[in-house]
Amino acid sequence: MSRPYGFPMRDAYHEELDALTDRLVEMTRLVRSAISRATTALLDSDLQLAESVISQDEEVNRIYKEIETSIYDLMARQQPVAVDLRMVITALRMGSDLERMGDLAEHVAKITRLRHPDSAIPPEIRSTILEMGQIAERLVTKAGSCVASRDVEAAMELEQDDDEMDRLHRRLFRVLLAKDSTYGVEQAIDVTLIGRYYERYADHAVRVARDVVYLVTGSHPQDLA
Repeated sequence: MSRPYGFPMRDAYHEELDALTDRLVEMTRLVRSAISRATTALLDSDLQLAESVISQDEEVNRIYKEIETSIYDLMARQQPVAVDLRMVITALRMGSDLERMGDLAEHVAKITRLRHPDSAIPPEIRSTILEMGQIAERLVTKAGSCVASRDVEAAMELEQDDDEMDRLHRRLFRVLLAKDSTYGVEQAIDVTLIGRYYERYADHAVRVARDVVYLVTGSHPQDLA
């Protein structure tokens, strides 16, 4: 049976949309690796590892630029509507969030480089930073799975999963502001920035998950609660 006119072109179009998803999932893997290695570098004062996180952020940026270029090209050629339009819009937003997550991992690594050979992390808060790093990894892993599977239920759960990161972020401030705190200005600034980087990283993972919900349902998470 002959195919309808234009079928091969539309088939290629949807392959391009699928390729956007593949690139986004690849970005989640890269930024997960980046935050994992940045955390290890920070806690171990590992300069070589920190430098690798900094240099490899270019790969995340490159993929985001590819996504951006593909989306603009698709919109110009195909003028997507309905769910396809939501796909290209959310892909652009998710790519931007993931690119920022890569930047935040790079910022953590740069603090390691700045303070090397000393450690930026006082011994008494090492366990908190380690836990923040582990939560960041879990959040982006789950976000990546949601992007690949378009699992709305799992995407909705990330809002609650992020609560633990917020709790740890508040714990850092309590330590810094304690009356018996002995931190100098430089060390206090480092810890404040590091805590903020992890907290923002988690926020971007949640935003990716929110976009998955919008992509699949056409509604924002708060409207479905």
